[in-house]
Amino acid sequence: MGKVEKIEQEVQALSPDELAQFRAWFLEYDWAAWDRQLERDVQAGRLDDLAEKALRDHAAGKTTPL
Repeated sequence: MGKVEKIEQEVQALSPDELAQFRAWFLEYDWAAWDRQLERDVQAGRLDDLAEKALRDHAAGKTTPL
């Protein structure tokens, strides 16, 4: 049995309160990991093309106000 399967079994064995605590922890953990990845992508310039296109589209009037 792999690690993921073991974790799945452990999660299934949690009480409702424990599951709620785990869910809150995992949500925060997952968002923090996403934030770190986004920061790495920005620093590496991986989003530069998208930002430039968005600015060009906005300057050309191709955007709508929120």
